[in-house]
Amino acid sequence: MVGGRPLTGDLNIWFKRLILSGDGRKIEETGEVMARWKDLPMELLLRILSLVDDQTVIVASGVCTSWRKALRLGLTKFSLSWCKYQMNSLVQSLAPKFIQLQVLSLRQNCRSQLEDSAVEIIASYCHELRDLDLSKSLRLSDSSLFALAHGCSHLTKLNISGCEGFSDSALAYLAIYCKNLKSLNLCGCVRAATDRALQAISCNCCKLQYLNLGWCEHVSDEGVISLAASCPDIRGLNLCGCVQITDDSVIALANGCLHLRSLGLYYCKNITDRAMYSLANSRSKRKQGLCWQDNSHEQDGIVNLNVSQCTALTATAVQAVCDSFPGIHTCMGRNSLIISGCLNLTSVHCHCAIKLIRSVR
Repeated sequence: MVGGRPLTGDLNIWFKRLILSGDGRKIEETGEVMARWKDLPMELLLRILSLVDDQTVIVASGVCTSWRKALRLGLTKFSLSWCKYQMNSLVQSLAPKFIQLQVLSLRQNCRSQLEDSAVEIIASYCHELRDLDLSKSLRLSDSSLFALAHGCSHLTKLNISGCEGFSDSALAYLAIYCKNLKSLNLCGCVRAATDRALQAISCNCCKLQYLNLGWCEHVSDEGVISLAASCPDIRGLNLCGCVQITDDSVIALANGCLHLRSLGLYYCKNITDRAMYSLANSRSKRKQGLCWQDNSHEQDGIVNLNVSQCTALTATAVQAVCDSFPGIHTCMGRNSLIISGCLNLTSVHCHCAIKLIRSVR
């Protein structure tokens, strides 16, 4: 696997100097004559390139035909998130060269913005993509999702958080073709993340494990309940800021998603004790469905719970969840129960915090 892991600056400088010094000529280094760069075995070249940063990989792709061929067939991981300018044109020039890419990060910044034309090129050439990050791409439209649906159907992880230009119709269309999705980040995709889209995801992406719906205010119980019924493998679900959901969503997740480990409910003010008790009571169902062993219950249960600003909750109900799932911690350095804005929950403690309090007394 090549690229994506920059190492020391000295190594990159050394390699760039060697690349630029010969373009196929014999190169002398520390008094020794090396073979022509173009004659390096593909395995050795790929090994060398795996030790340098992605900017150096781009330089290497222009050395000679044999190097371009090696990268075309051997490069599987690449990132352009460091690119501040001209990312769109750079993607269009590189995508046809790197057709075996499986992981591609194009996370945007305010200066460099992708356009649909670049994503369409990716979809045309990079059919092996499994993991794609397009987060904060403000200029992308539904055309990009339509292109990915047809060209990158093997996707298992997709991050389009902050992409405000996508509609729920395009997201539903993508779900029909990308049935292997396991991780989907839709945080801030207000237009795309609706109950209609979630129902399409539920029908087609039954392998889904991680879903971020943060601040998708159009999501309601209808969409979450459909997910819980059809995607039993969900392990992490972020519903922070989904102000329409109620206890019914949490109850459906507690009953249908026995692998659930992380749940974000920040600012979901309609959540009450009823939802917490359903989570606490799901422990017995998990034991039956997952065949827990006595020494593994902490690892298999809920380990992260965010109920910040859920002001209707009482300490008794939240404590019941902590008692059921020892993987939830309130102690220093391991805090995985987030209760900011809920002064009535400050008396809630995990198992080890309770032991510490008792030992001090």
